[in-house]
Amino acid sequence: MGSQKKRPVRLTPQDREELVRVTTTGVRGASMIMRARVLLALDTSVGDVDPKAVIAARLGVSGETLRLVAKRFAETGGDVHATIARKKRDLPPVPSPVTGEVEARLIAMACSQPPQGHTRWSLRLLEKHVALAEDIPDLDHSTIGRVLKKRNCALT
Repeated sequence: MGSQKKRPVRLTPQDREELVRVTTTGVRGASMIMRARVLLALDTSVGDVDPKAVIAARLGVSGETLRLVAKRFAETGGDVHATIARKKRDLPPVPSPVTGEVEARLIAMACSQPPQGHTRWSLRLLEKHVALAEDIPDLDHSTIGRVLKKRNCALT
């Protein structure tokens, strides 16, 4: 019951009606329906709320899920749609080391003559030479292969 005191969920009648509609009609994702049910169960505007363990058992979710949904409701400023919807990721977690310039240099290296003692470029040989080049970040041989395949540059 600690999270209910910390972050009480108070829904307006319109919000309750919308959440009931989400849980009973239409085709929506299971997680969206589950979060809508959690919000309805945690709503303090209709009276006293059951203890967290009772709500979790009734809905078939964990106590942590109840806490996270209540926290998200508080973070979104009481917006039920933002609470039940999936959170969109702003950017990829790690930017790609392969930029247009790196790709061009890699293709130019792959199209050049192989080093002395080798008849052709291999992905592992390209990987070693990329590691020696100062203006190209270190790339794995699988990344090099993906770049060359994307540009239809076969190593022959």
